[in-house]
Amino acid sequence: MAAKKSEFQILSENRSAGHNYLLLERFEAGMVLTGTEVKAIKDGKMQLREAYGSIERDEAWLLNAHISEYSHGNRENHMPMRVRKLLLHRKEIDKLLGQTREKGLSLIPTKVYIKGGKIKCELAVARGKKLHDKREAERAKTAETEARTAIRANKARHQ
Repeated sequence: MAAKKSEFQILSENRSAGHNYLLLERFEAGMVLTGTEVKAIKDGKMQLREAYGSIERDEAWLLNAHISEYSHGNRENHMPMRVRKLLLHRKEIDKLLGQTREKGLSLIPTKVYIKGGKIKCELAVARGKKLHDKREAERAKTAETEARTAIRANKARHQ
């Protein structure tokens, strides 16, 4: 019996989302894609850096996500910056619509991954961080790393 491939494989990640936004709640959404988009995403040709989600006409959409054209695609190749539909349950769409109408909240895609053979997008309801929030998070991160190194040094000294 052959070893089964991992069910969860990250294809693209928006690492700057956690730095620029306070991520409040996460949702998993399916994506409506063309064949060349699927092949390009599996080749790692997707960028989420400037992407965001939107709820319009009771449907969820992914905007500004860049999927490079597939190298072996012909005239049927896709447009790199086209608007893509996200598949969510009605209750989730209604909840997201209510939250994004609130002041300062937006939908940010955090990662795109394969789950059970399907390409999924993780969306986070996020609030933009101010500059002082970013500085505070950086200070906390620095203090935590210094504490870890001090603990390691102390353990090494006593062994």
